[in-house]
Amino acid sequence: MAVDAPEIIEVETARVACDGDAKGFGAALGHPKVYLEMGDEDFVECPYCDRRFVLKAEAH
Repeated sequence: MAVDAPEIIEVETARVACDGDAKGFGAALGHPKVYLEMGDEDFVECPYCDRRFVLKAEAH
């Protein structure tokens, strides 16, 4: 059984929020909203759902 790779989302800021994409479905399908900082890196991964937020090249 193959496991899907984590979702990669390009963003324009080094600070992002992730809620597991519970769009309209309530918290049961997502996770608590967390705010993530990239720090010195150009990416950050959500500790709940493993989504990777990558800073767009033009945002540097």
